[in-house]
Amino acid sequence: MRDATRRAVVWEALRAVLAERAAALGSETLDIVDAGGGTGGFAVPLATLGHVVTVVDPTPDSLAALERRAAETGVGVKGLQGDAADLGDLLEPGSADLVLCHSVLEYVEDPAGALGAVAGILRPGGVVSVLAANSVAAAVHRSLAGHFDEARQVLSDPEGRWGDRDPTPRRFSRETLAALLGTAGFAVGEVHGVRIFADLVPGMLAESDPDGLVALERAAATHPVLRDIATQIHAIAYRG
Repeated sequence: MRDATRRAVVWEALRAVLAERAAALGSETLDIVDAGGGTGGFAVPLATLGHVVTVVDPTPDSLAALERRAAETGVGVKGLQGDAADLGDLLEPGSADLVLCHSVLEYVEDPAGALGAVAGILRPGGVVSVLAANSVAAAVHRSLAGHFDEARQVLSDPEGRWGDRDPTPRRFSRETLAALLGTAGFAVGEVHGVRIFADLVPGMLAESDPDGLVALERAAATHPVLRDIATQIHAIAYRG
């Protein structure tokens, strides 16, 4: 269910970006790079729409699974082994219209450097789609689990972590993510909240009306208060 709600909100934003870039370029075919794209959950559907898609991922097993998924779907997706910071070494400067950077900035050694590499391969006016873990949501979730000290720790920790056992190296608020994108030379456009209610309501209720939950997530995604408590922040940003 979480995956379905994530895809509903993110895909809605991506469809708008795809239409916008296609109109601006006068072409229905875009060059898209999925940094950290893993097994192709976004890359393969984008390829089925007729776009030229390249996945850059550090894990050979994920790239092998991507190749199988693409073959089963009957599309071609290029897979390259590497990290987001390696984009400039793997791809030509100014060769992409859209870069997906989903669940990457939390884990890379240098988030600013990774976004700099993304900017380097984008054409002028190109777009990056960033999906990142939200520190505010982590505090909410730890408190609901009864870990009040850890919730308080999230709010004061510069990396948005609740302790040494936290498996996520860093999280972002909407403000810190926007600042990071701005430093890398991007102009931030729409910001959405992803998995606002899906991670809060009991599983039984979510399963009883999945379509209703997806509709609620869509309605809340750009709400100026609710988006800030979402599990993930989704930002669309433009290279100058």
